[in-house]
Amino acid sequence: MTTPVCTSASNGMTRPSPYPSFASYVRARQPVLLRTARSLTANPSDAEDLLQTALTKTYVAWERIEDHRALDGYVRRALLNTRTSQWRKRKVDEFVCDELPEPDPVVSAEDPAERQALHDAMWRAIMKLPARQRAMVVLRYYEDLSEVQTAEVLGVSVGTVKSAVSRALGKLREDPELVLVR
Repeated sequence: MTTPVCTSASNGMTRPSPYPSFASYVRARQPVLLRTARSLTANPSDAEDLLQTALTKTYVAWERIEDHRALDGYVRRALLNTRTSQWRKRKVDEFVCDELPEPDPVVSAEDPAERQALHDAMWRAIMKLPARQRAMVVLRYYEDLSEVQTAEVLGVSVGTVKSAVSRALGKLREDPELVLVR
């Protein structure tokens, strides 16, 4: 004859949880224990997982713990041991090599403030152009449209776009604010 695994199912009586004080302990001490777990890990999600694992180990050993006044110390030790085990099992992706795999940093002589000043000067020079030339320059060089696409958008011929953009670029080359940049 087999022994029933769940005794409450065999006799029809409901039986209280074998560890009612464990649930109350977890409810009362979880915030404090979670802070301890967070101090052991860098990621809050990893800390929650670490605490779950330590509480599972505590639940399994609940009957063997003689002094329930020292539960915090037991759980903290379980946290520390579990974290140490995880640390030892981690995969190491670092290898010793003769030269560093990182590329040399690119030293830019360009100052961000100077770049912004040039950008502003360029837009002021473009705003001085007649509306039609300005539209063609913006479509060609800022929107990166071809001459044919620019002509279609503006409803003019390709030759008109070529000559107007050429005149506009000539005016931009002569702009006193942009001459200092060259």
